[in-house]
Amino acid sequence: MIVAEHLTKWYGPVLAVDDLCFEIPAGEVVGFLGPNGAGKSTSIRMLTGYLPPTAGRCTIDGLDVMGDSREARRKIGYLPESTPLYTEMRVTEYLHFCGKLFGMSRGDRVKRIDAVTEKCGLSHNKRRVIGQLSKGNRQRVGIAQALLHQPPVLILDEPTSGLDPQQTLAFRELVQELRGQHTIMLSSHILPEIERSADRVIIIASGKIVAQGTPTELRDRASRGGAVVVETKASAQQATELLQQIPAVARVIPERAGNWCRATITAKDETDLRGPVADTLQKAGHPIRELRLDAPTLERYFVEAVAKQGAKS
Repeated sequence: MIVAEHLTKWYGPVLAVDDLCFEIPAGEVVGFLGPNGAGKSTSIRMLTGYLPPTAGRCTIDGLDVMGDSREARRKIGYLPESTPLYTEMRVTEYLHFCGKLFGMSRGDRVKRIDAVTEKCGLSHNKRRVIGQLSKGNRQRVGIAQALLHQPPVLILDEPTSGLDPQQTLAFRELVQELRGQHTIMLSSHILPEIERSADRVIIIASGKIVAQGTPTELRDRASRGGAVVVETKASAQQATELLQQIPAVARVIPERAGNWCRATITAKDETDLRGPVADTLQKAGHPIRELRLDAPTLERYFVEAVAKQGAKS
């Protein structure tokens, strides 16, 4: 449904997006992750036809975004990072205006406005002036306009920005409801939201894709050589000195936990440190209350992948 082929964007001497290639099949929810300045928003603007690429191309449902711009855009519901709203309009007036831009008849607009305002939690606010709404409700208006013309593709840039926890939960439920009905691309730097919502994740850094896979696959990669957490009846200094003697240990970070020491131990490679840590402490006569692998997270993999790309750049 969405195909990016060698997308590249230069801003003068600055390479913002570097040979981006990926494909998102129909019905999939994909998280597009990256630190600030990674090229996420530039990539999305090229995917939606708002910005021409320096090189490469993008197709939406087989339509070239630049060559068949009008038809390709009809298939996209787009929420930019900074939601462009006419704040002097009422919510329904703004949505009617957006519907006219997509060539929708008045009857279709009325039906869809009722549907999307209910879906986005705006039923009680649809007669209000947009400028009087909270930031979170303005974001909901932006999501409503993206859904209005029932596009097969939704591209949402920082869709939970400004939403409170309850609104964020409602948005997550909305994504689950839309799953399979639309191909959805979510750009965000809020990893837990992507982890809960996306079927697959694409991580970008310095304009390049540095990793992609399901959240489970990326967490599994993060667990290889992951940290071990141990609680032992020893001082922080004793635990650190003992554990640093293990050849495979790269780093020990101790902290007090009452009369116990809790230490997080990182390996130099993919070694499982639980056995060597247990043996070392038991031989030294220090009781162990807890010994476990630190739970792998998408955040850990994200940080490591971005750091590796930064070291190459």
